[in-house]
Amino acid sequence: MSERSGALADDPFGGRQPTSHERMTGLPWDASYHDGPAPWDIGRPQPAVVRLASAGGFAGMVLDAGCGTGENALHIASLKVPARVAAGLSVLGVDVAETALAIARKKAADRGINVEFAAADAFQLERLGRRFQTVLDCGLFHTFDDLDERTRYAASVASVTEHDGTLYVLCFSDQGPDTGPHPIREEELRAAFNLNQGWSVAAIAPDRIQTRFHDHGAPAWFATIKRI
Repeated sequence: MSERSGALADDPFGGRQPTSHERMTGLPWDASYHDGPAPWDIGRPQPAVVRLASAGGFAGMVLDAGCGTGENALHIASLKVPARVAAGLSVLGVDVAETALAIARKKAADRGINVEFAAADAFQLERLGRRFQTVLDCGLFHTFDDLDERTRYAASVASVTEHDGTLYVLCFSDQGPDTGPHPIREEELRAAFNLNQGWSVAAIAPDRIQTRFHDHGAPAWFATIKRI
């Protein structure tokens, strides 16, 4: 084993800078999938994503940032063939958790769904070398605990989103009882995705995120954000 390979083997973050959540827990995101489903891994797509897909909200090249075990990406990619062709849909799900990606790929193979899953750092999405008409962030943004991380993330997503493309963000909100971890204020969403970063917030509406520990879901924001 080379010295570099040995160093990476000793680094649970694979050479990338850990996120604020990983620094807090001392564990990489991949560890969340080692002992059964993660708290957010409900085994089906989020209802908000299903509604959006039914309304024709996904078009062109689609990126699912922080896809986990792939249920949202799989749902989008499984839309009926006429709808897929009309929208020109092609779906890529990315995550830093290799265990989650392996589960997602197996689901795709078992279900016969044409979708791609790849490892990628959310702060360096430009390394994908692709651009997307639609980007979905379901449960990723709220894991970034400080403005610096959120700003870097917004810039990273902007680097791969076509001009006039759409970003959808579903994140825990601070409104109502029984909030999820890392709840986000509406103004924090607007501060991250601002005009200087190449974004225009079209709408932010209350919604719910389903988890394995909330009987009726946790309070959420569903944001529609345009790339300008």
